[in-house]
Formats: sequence, C-alpha cells, structure tokens
Amino acid sequence: MNQQERKVGRLKTPMEAQKTEMKRIIRVLRKTYPDAHCALNHTNPLELLIATILSAQCTDERVNIVTADLFRKYRNALDYVNVERAELERDIHSTGFYRNKAKSIQGACQIIAEQYDGNVPVTMEELLALPGVARKTANVVLGNAFGIASGIVVDTHVSRLSQRLGLTTNEQPEKIEKDLIAITPKKDWIDLSHLLIAHGRALCKARNPQCQLCPLEESCSSSTLKQ
Repeated sequence: MNQQERKVGRLKTPMEAQKTEMKRIIRVLRKTYPDAHCALNHTNPLELLIATILSAQCTDERVNIVTADLFRKYRNALDYVNVERAELERDIHSTGFYRNKAKSIQGACQIIAEQYDGNVPVTMEELLALPGVARKTANVVLGNAFGIASGIVVDTHVSRLSQRLGLTTNEQPEKIEKDLIAITPKKDWIDLSHLLIAHGRALCKARNPQCQLCPLEESCSSSTLKQ
C-alpha cells in the first residue's frame, strides 16, 4: 500500500458508493418527511388489498374518497363476492377501469374466502396468484399490512426519483426494484417507497421539480440548477 492509499484508505467500489449514498438519501428524507406513510386509507389487510387494486391508473386521493363509503358497505371478502358485479362496478366507477377492477376484486375475494378463510394471504407467491395482484400490489400489502419486507414498491414517483438520483438506469419497475434492493438495507425497504413518494409529491415533481428547495439537490446530477 502506497502513501496515498494509506492516507485515503481503500477506494469504494461503485456498489459500495451507491449503498453509502442510499443511506444518506434515506437519512435526509426521513428528516424531511418524518410522517411519510402509506397514503391509502385502510384498517385491515383486505381493505388495503382492495384499495391498492383500485389505485391502478387512479390517484390515491380519489381511491380514499371511494373507499370511505366502500369499506362501510363491504366488511369482508364474502360481501364482495356476493354482490352483483354491476353494483360493485357502480360503487368503484370513479376510479376508472371499473369493470376490470370489479372482476379482479371479486376474483381475489373468492379465493380469499374459499382458500384462506377470509384472510388475506401473507406470502408473495400466494398474493401473486390472486386476480389483479402483481408484484407492486403484493409488496404494498405485505409491507404495510403485515410489516413484511418482501421487496420495494416501485410506482411512478419511485421510478422517476430513482432515475433522477442516479440509483438506477433501468425503466422497467421489476428491474428498478432489483437495483434498489441491491443498495438499500432491508430494514428500510418498506419505508423507502413512502419517502420517495412523499418527496416526489412535494418537490421532485414530474414536470416542474423544485430543485432550489430540494435537500438532495447538491448531489443530484439531474438538478435543473446544474443545467
């Protein structure tokens, strides 16, 4: 080891550097958004599953408006199974794609009622077997309803910010999730999406990012202030 190496120590690999940067990002965002949490209102795993299915191509705000009445009307999986499809479609109409969503909800609830005694399953494999449930939905339910860190939720905000912050060069959600998992401590997997979503909504917006107010701006290569 030469004198320069002794002075600065071993240089970090690119992966180690990214892991260090991710820890800093999480630390800064926790301080900036101490109340970041799942934005979908729910009181149990089934409600969160239904809300997440409804959130596809729909804002969380709209979903919360719809579920305020929906969850009072439908209390368990069998309630969704036994209602006429047309009535359920009317109840969720304003979330968009209501026909497909109603079909998925009833299909998922049928399996939950018949195979799991009305309880939402707690493994990724079982959740992915439910109609209307892809990996993102499964991660939301496992992380926020059961506290199980099965992966990292990648929505449009998480995708956009991960790319802007140089945490991934991929565009497909599955590949972005894989990149984030590789550099994020498992204890932070559940919270990371909430923190990035909160930042994406508050400052790092799709069209007009407010870089001048961003606590991460100094190290962000996508900052408009550097362009």
